[in-house]
Amino acid sequence: MTEKIYKLLKDSPAMRWTALVLLASAMFFAYMFVDILSPLQAMLQETKGWDGIILDKIGVRNSALLSGALMVIGAYLKYWAVSDGFTGGATDEYLKNFWNFFPFYEGMPSSAKMAALGFMIFGCGVEMAGITVSKGIVKWFKGKEMALAMGLEMAIARIGVAAAVLISPAIANMGGVKDVSRSVLFCVILLLIGFIAFCVYFVMDKKLEKQMGESGEEPEEPFQIKDLGLIFSSKVFWIVALLCVLYYSAIFPFQKYAINMLESNLDFTAEKAGMIFSVFPLGAAAITPLLGNFLDRKGKGASMLIYGAFLMIICHLAFALALPALKGSIAGPIVAFTSIVLLGISFSLVPAALWPSVPKLVDNRLLGSAYAVIFWIQNIGLFAFPMIIGKVLAAVNPGIEDPLQYNYTVPMLIFASLGVFALFLGLWLKAEDKKKEYGLELPNIKKD
Repeated sequence: MTEKIYKLLKDSPAMRWTALVLLASAMFFAYMFVDILSPLQAMLQETKGWDGIILDKIGVRNSALLSGALMVIGAYLKYWAVSDGFTGGATDEYLKNFWNFFPFYEGMPSSAKMAALGFMIFGCGVEMAGITVSKGIVKWFKGKEMALAMGLEMAIARIGVAAAVLISPAIANMGGVKDVSRSVLFCVILLLIGFIAFCVYFVMDKKLEKQMGESGEEPEEPFQIKDLGLIFSSKVFWIVALLCVLYYSAIFPFQKYAINMLESNLDFTAEKAGMIFSVFPLGAAAITPLLGNFLDRKGKGASMLIYGAFLMIICHLAFALALPALKGSIAGPIVAFTSIVLLGISFSLVPAALWPSVPKLVDNRLLGSAYAVIFWIQNIGLFAFPMIIGKVLAAVNPGIEDPLQYNYTVPMLIFASLGVFALFLGLWLKAEDKKKEYGLELPNIKKD
């Protein structure tokens, strides 16, 4: 009697990569929405008066649907807030005298308060989606092209950032009438398409899990509170988590200020500054899959984290010291462009090595919880540093109301200092890997 051989859905390259496309497309639309208003800071001030654990419990496919729904709901609330339909309504009048406490303040436009609420709901969804996509990729690609798959997903998401930077001003200025709500509405529609992609993935993942049960492959274990203790007690996990929060706190908040920083230092329009900055996500998108493929076949994950942190330090120092000194000269745009390119390389090196390293450091049954904790710690930094940078920016530019006249030297130095700490942690992680043999420097694809 012969043993029955099971061919799982994930064993088919076509189905495996289809799952990736579905997951990545939703993240493309999500990251596009995150930065849709970044190039419109000056327009917002002019037209609106603005100043600058679940995953392991409910499973990958259910969290995908939940995260997709939260993103759509939050995005719609933000669209409503910036649209003319919100102005003068009952909610507008109510919020003028409500929510005048941290992080809001008295006199803050009510539309900004509602937009912040919508973005908060969206943020819950997008962070849940990020965890879901990471674990989904591990589920479908472990033992295969995992780093390449993660690299491609991140590349597609970065293209979303570039698309937002490039098309947001064009859509907002369409027809010669300034309206930021058009850009937001465009992304709301795209997020609905992303939600449909998650629905299709739901069907595929359910079929895969059924096959895994029939084949005898170990199913996903349910979440247990004690799992958090195992994660929190791991020294190497904390090194990775802190490296993550330091690095991303110097990248994502920077993206919010980058366009205005380039406008201030180069005397460029938002469109010209956006064209230069678009090299950052587009360059990262082009290089990240290549680095993921290299990591799968050759390894050197810990080394890539070190190189990425070092490049980030150099770039932020250039933004802090070189650009202000070269303002008005022909060398300014050259230095800005070169620094943006190098920052894109940095943003390829670190994520391409960081996220595929987690399955090597954490037991598979703890993977969802580990990703969730890393995202949670990361978001502490992403919550704090935009406010810190905003306060510092206001402190070093007293009395300056025109955002095109801001001096960004001190904020950029803060970002550079975060890179220094991230570099130290990268060196520490490599030393721990050499001592404990976690395999961070080894390739992901095992040769027979």
